[in-house]
Amino acid sequence: MGDETVTEVNGRGQVVDTVTEETRDRAGQGLLRRIRAPRRPRFWLEILLIAVSYWTYSLIRNAVPEQKSQAMANADWLWRLEHQLGIAAENSVNHAANSLTWLIVGMNYYYATLHFVVTLGVLVWLYRRHPGRYSATRLALFATTAVALLGYYFFPLAPPRLMDGGHFVDTVVVHHTWGSMASGDLKDMSNQYAAMPSMHIGWSLWCGLTVFALSTVPWVRVLGLVYPATTLTVIVATANHFWLDAVGGAMCLAVGFAVASLWYGTVPFRNRGTGPGRTRIAVATGGYAP
Repeated sequence: MGDETVTEVNGRGQVVDTVTEETRDRAGQGLLRRIRAPRRPRFWLEILLIAVSYWTYSLIRNAVPEQKSQAMANADWLWRLEHQLGIAAENSVNHAANSLTWLIVGMNYYYATLHFVVTLGVLVWLYRRHPGRYSATRLALFATTAVALLGYYFFPLAPPRLMDGGHFVDTVVVHHTWGSMASGDLKDMSNQYAAMPSMHIGWSLWCGLTVFALSTVPWVRVLGLVYPATTLTVIVATANHFWLDAVGGAMCLAVGFAVASLWYGTVPFRNRGTGPGRTRIAVATGGYAP
């Protein structure tokens, strides 16, 4: 079958075209390789892609019906599950952090800002320092975020601070800080019942693993690991998430990396874009050296 020949003959009996299945297969594989091949990212195209992607994500996330009764029921169920697992310490962490005004106010601003600032910073760093790995690693982030939308739709979940009888402190409201799009004056701009999975954890883990894997500076690599751990503490202390929301975020990230690895045929951090011996060719053709 692989050598079957398809021949077209004109009215004079002359062969005008010959195509084999094997040739078509090679052509298809070549096209797929060209589509998958990492290229030096174009700055303005990337800015547009990131902006449109985040706008689309926010639009879809906020368009998911705010099923308050179901979200509250799910929160009660998750809280009971954590008690059964022996990990229901969110209330203690929340009240302990809230007892130190300077600490909890800092956490509120951390929650509201670093989620975006650090993620964009890592994307810029990837773009400038590791262009060969940029596309694959960025795909992992985008796929992670896309998978999270399924969680928001199929498992609406109220954050601990909104639970009835949970005795959690909504630290943004209590301390009058700008700390969350889902609290205070900004609460009507965001779906308050989309706590599972936590993209604060999904994105911070993506940032941390990327920095740890690709940085050559020891203290920067350590910061890469500290960042998601600190983020986990913050999302619990501010009563915006349960521990298991963080597990959901980590699972989304695993799916994101799996998607990127399947598409590019290798772990994103190993996707150099040009193989050994191709550096001079890449530079000569306006490409990039790994």
